[in-house]
Amino acid sequence: MKRVLLMLVIAMAGYGLKAQTNDSIPRLDPKTKNVLNIQNQAAFQLAMRYNDAQSAKAQLYQLIVRNPENLRFQEALASLYFESGETMSAALTALDILEINDKNIAALEIAAYSLEAVGALDRSLPHFESLYLLTGDNFSLYKSGFIQYSLKRYEEALNSVNMLIKNAKVDEKIGFPKSQTETQEISMKAAALNLKGMIYLDQGSKTEAKTAFEEAVQLAPEFELAKENLQKAQ
Repeated sequence: MKRVLLMLVIAMAGYGLKAQTNDSIPRLDPKTKNVLNIQNQAAFQLAMRYNDAQSAKAQLYQLIVRNPENLRFQEALASLYFESGETMSAALTALDILEINDKNIAALEIAAYSLEAVGALDRSLPHFESLYLLTGDNFSLYKSGFIQYSLKRYEEALNSVNMLIKNAKVDEKIGFPKSQTETQEISMKAAALNLKGMIYLDQGSKTEAKTAFEEAVQLAPEFELAKENLQKAQ
């Protein structure tokens, strides 16, 4: 239900924005516009200093309406929503930015993580994939592979983890929960091998899964999740 509601809200928001044009916004002379922009930015900075997120957002909305061509105000709003845990608003704001610039890295990150957080994995995945293609960031590739696995798109997931196993750098780490209060840092390659084993295990290929888990544990002997998965593959 939550996911269906999200899709409906996204569709309605997009329709409403497209129904409007910049012509409906009163035009200001450049001097007046500049003065108002300075006032709003000063008020935004003051609100942030005093940890008043609601007032900060209000100033950003005025700046966005007055300066629709300047995406940095929308980027700031998306970041503010994301940092305050308002993931649906963060996603909607980021998606609007991506309609204008589909290579905006900040908006791609916010859209990817926000949509994942609300359970819209199929909508989150293309943004993680774009992040990897644009930045070469292996964590984005890992997230792509994990979401592909979660969506049971096993062939795509295997392609992603095999690329990751090949390209992961020695110093790249990823965090996994060790207990309710502890996390452990594991090498990206070991994490990819563990994910590869999970994909094979999900498909019923226990021999291939066992081999992948064993390689993961060999690389990271302290990797609790890989050791647990290895037991499942026995």
